[in-house]
Amino acid sequence: MTLKELETQLLALTPEEKAQAIQILTQTLTNKPLGITKTPGICGGDACIAGTRIPVWGLIESRRLNISEAQLLDDYPHISAADLVNAWAYADAHPEEIEEAIRKNQEA
Repeated sequence: MTLKELETQLLALTPEEKAQAIQILTQTLTNKPLGITKTPGICGGDACIAGTRIPVWGLIESRRLNISEAQLLDDYPHISAADLVNAWAYADAHPEEIEEAIRKNQEA
């Protein structure tokens, strides 16, 4: 398969399938557990960067406040650019879930 053929196939994927593809590719590059996890009792069960208590909705809120990725990586030195890619992909694939988490946090 050529890279152009792969590109065509990737563009045809759903947002959730694209997020999964990004996770697979990132894992092969970083050799560390990655992705997004949801664990009952941790951050209210909200989606977080794997191995952390950093919720995806919090990163999305930061992005909406025009905080750059560089600043986020500086603020959270234990996460990587790949972690941010996973967070953005997850949020794109699960917009209703992220909006609900943001709403609940704003009401708290």
